[in-house]
Amino acid sequence: MSLSNTTENAALKMFLQGTDPSYRAGATQYLALFTADPGEAASLAAEANYTGYLRVALTKASAWTDSGSTFTNAALIQFGACTAGSNALTHFAVVDTASGAVALMISGALSSTLNVSSGIQPQFSAGALSVAAD
Repeated sequence: MSLSNTTENAALKMFLQGTDPSYRAGATQYLALFTADPGEAASLAAEANYTGYLRVALTKASAWTDSGSTFTNAALIQFGACTAGSNALTHFAVVDTASGAVALMISGALSSTLNVSSGIQPQFSAGALSVAAD
């Protein structure tokens, strides 16, 4: 799991200057999938691009379960089914917008590569995605 450079800087501003990041007030986050690590610079170059893919909206107040030092997704998360194209998905990220440019907050590796092709709908059962502070 990795915090983006933007998130690291926002945390420092919050702790040291009392400035909340712009994305904190929103009730919704979005989950994005990637074919490679988006890295701390938050590159969107490797975001999934199969036909039918869209980022999934998550309600902040209920999307994640806190088990101490690790957070996991609280419920089933389903992405759009692939109708054309294919992707070998390896990473996920929590971002602040439904499409386009983002403030990428957190990213992490999937436990295994998820190969998506026509007819496959990526989904993650409750507890399948994990985020922890390193």
